[in-house]
Amino acid sequence: MVPSFKDRLQAVNPEYETFESLQTLQINLGNLCNLHCNHCHVNASRRGTAVMGPEVMERIARVLSHHPGLTLDITGGCPEMNPNFRFLIESTAGLTPRRLLRSNLAIMAEPGWEWLAEFCRAQELTIIGSLPCYLEENVDQQRGKGVYQKSVAVLKRLNALGYGTKQELNLVYNPGGDYIPGAQQGLEEAYKAELFARHGIVFNHLFTITNAPIGRFREDLEAAGTYAAYLQLLAGRFNPAAAENIMCRTLISVDWQGKIYNCDFNQALRMPITAEDGTEITLAELDDQGMNGKKIDLAEHCYCCTAGEGSSCTGALVP
Repeated sequence: MVPSFKDRLQAVNPEYETFESLQTLQINLGNLCNLHCNHCHVNASRRGTAVMGPEVMERIARVLSHHPGLTLDITGGCPEMNPNFRFLIESTAGLTPRRLLRSNLAIMAEPGWEWLAEFCRAQELTIIGSLPCYLEENVDQQRGKGVYQKSVAVLKRLNALGYGTKQELNLVYNPGGDYIPGAQQGLEEAYKAELFARHGIVFNHLFTITNAPIGRFREDLEAAGTYAAYLQLLAGRFNPAAAENIMCRTLISVDWQGKIYNCDFNQALRMPITAEDGTEITLAELDDQGMNGKKIDLAEHCYCCTAGEGSSCTGALVP
């Protein structure tokens, strides 16, 4: 057993347990994906059946129109595989200054999906591409044979379209096992040097994200008998300096049905935000609930966000 994360957070500052202000609306378009990654916390695959429909997407557009200045953060599964993906992107155009697309990159090399790169550039989407290592062996071991070469081909194509120079292109590193990422700045420097030397690829920033001990990754940990040890590692590396910047203080996560959560990890664990009477709050009710100051739903998996340099959807939380 590890110490209560809630107690650790309160000991640093009780305010860190409460929602501060809505800055990012993160939407999960479902668990449909062309890959079957070892670390996936939503158990996404080609057999995914949770798929966000246009009705929820229309509500998302309305929220954005009522909250100018929000960042729209689009994730999955593989969000591009949602059959309503183009509808979502076109419906939200002009409603937010910043739209982030979290892509596994390999989808853009799949037959029938060649249009994606040009579409993203035309829509001025910031792409956050998952590339867990700059070495082919490590990527293919974690994501599947051939994924590295597909990702490299897509990154070259994105560079040719101006991504990494005129349009923002960021990459994501996550560990290949039960350990915490190294220093983000050092890894970014290594990625930039290696990818340019090997393939002529350029990008803007690298985000390091700690694997959450849930979903498929937890299953692997339990099968190896290392789940408890990994939790102890995360708890032992708790960094009070990262606590202030945990993403759940400024982000709301939306699932494929329009229910809302404090983060995508809570969504995967089916821990929705609820009203005082215990009923689940949907996106349609978000404006009426007064989220500021509301308690965040915390559990032991939250240690992954405060271990080491800290971890969020935009990388490390402290230098």
